[in-house]
Amino acid sequence: MSNTTPSDSVSTPLTSSAPPAASQPAADRAYRHVKAGLLDGSYPDGHLLSEGEIAQALEMSRTPVREAFLHLQAEGFLRLYPKRGALVVPITPAEARSLLEARLALESFAIDKLASAPAEQLTGIGAELLEHPACDPTGLSDADMHEADRAFHARIVSAADSPVVTDLYSALRERQLRITATARTHESPRRATVTEQHTRLATALRDGDAAEAKRCLHEHLAHTMRAIGMSEDFPTPGQ
Repeated sequence: MSNTTPSDSVSTPLTSSAPPAASQPAADRAYRHVKAGLLDGSYPDGHLLSEGEIAQALEMSRTPVREAFLHLQAEGFLRLYPKRGALVVPITPAEARSLLEARLALESFAIDKLASAPAEQLTGIGAELLEHPACDPTGLSDADMHEADRAFHARIVSAADSPVVTDLYSALRERQLRITATARTHESPRRATVTEQHTRLATALRDGDAAEAKRCLHEHLAHTMRAIGMSEDFPTPGQ
């Protein structure tokens, strides 16, 4: 029997999985509600959820909430403690660093591939991104801000037209949203800083300057690492 308690540090891979069966709509609704809160930061790392809290919020019995908790535990988001609740499993520093390094590699690859194509591809995606909500998030909710940040970077990757790389990047979506929420991207002045970084990255792409774009990307991801409390050196482009 494990002696782990809710205060223990947990390193559990987060994996995507289908929601509960359609034959159990209440459990499905509970699953979607809790998972949305996990991804947008409403339920932060280390928070202890209770079945009663969620059941009351959704006006349902505890049974479907318990089923949703079990499903989210299987995905690595929660750890259940009988008669105590469900702990939101923290993202470990190693997992956060691994994710950001993967993003740096995949997005840098995309920028290099765009740079090797006709110039209008690189400049065109830059011009498009300058109009993206991530460069002007005025009026966006916290959750929409997090999604805009993710979509901005995903667009760079998809523009490189490499299906395998795009699929690899898409698989990072849930981890990416959790880290964005943990970094409190939506809060001022960080929101202003992130917006400026997105704008400079998009401008470099529009100007056809791949080296500057990768430098801006590196600065942006290093800033995220610092925002989640990691001070280790972040690998520079090309390392």
